[in-house]
Amino acid sequence: MNRKRNLFISSFAAVLAGLLVYFVYTLQLKHIELQETVEVLVPNRFVASGERLEGEMLSKKTIAQASYEPGMFTSLSDAIGLETSVPLGKDEPILDWKVSPYRLLPKRDQSTFQIPRDYVLSVSNGIRAGDQVVIFISGQENSSARLFEELIRVASVKSSGNQEIDDVRNSNLLSLANGDKEKMYASRRDANAMIDYINLNLTEEQWLEIDNLCKNGDVKLVIAFSPASFDPVQTDTEEEKRR
Repeated sequence: MNRKRNLFISSFAAVLAGLLVYFVYTLQLKHIELQETVEVLVPNRFVASGERLEGEMLSKKTIAQASYEPGMFTSLSDAIGLETSVPLGKDEPILDWKVSPYRLLPKRDQSTFQIPRDYVLSVSNGIRAGDQVVIFISGQENSSARLFEELIRVASVKSSGNQEIDDVRNSNLLSLANGDKEKMYASRRDANAMIDYINLNLTEEQWLEIDNLCKNGDVKLVIAFSPASFDPVQTDTEEEKRR
């Protein structure tokens, strides 16, 4: 009887010792995990929706490895030039779903303007929503010139039937979002509608300059497609540097 009791006590003690060792081991692993850190990108101020991320508004913050989530930005070069889809708080880690390089909405200091047809001399038929364009002015009494140094974002292009111009079988915007340059090029070749209306994201000063130049009919706009649209993140970054 005593032998059985001693065997039971010995077995119970061995189990308890094993559980204790496992518990201590788990705590040590947890402690090591909490000690491991990773640097993530955060805004150093509040960033409103629609703002473009610039280097001076970003900094790095050290967080525990256990708090890191897939989709957090760790490289400055990956975030610069992107626009916020939702507001970002100060020191809030930037997640990939909160920013986008393919925004069609105007930035905080912009509005979307439909350019009157009688203001336009010509529009490149290769232009699609999301592209960046170069705007020139042309007039009989004035020499032709580039109107704005920076590239202008196209919000939408529509036909006379108020239909967005695109290839229904191969959407340009979908290809743009997927980074598929070949399909983007193909959609421009296959979409055959004529552009009757074009909407641009402009600042108030840009629109007033266009209106003052063109309302008398002496000056018209030439809107040209920019190949930089095929690399929107790089282009926006370079544009910000020029400013």
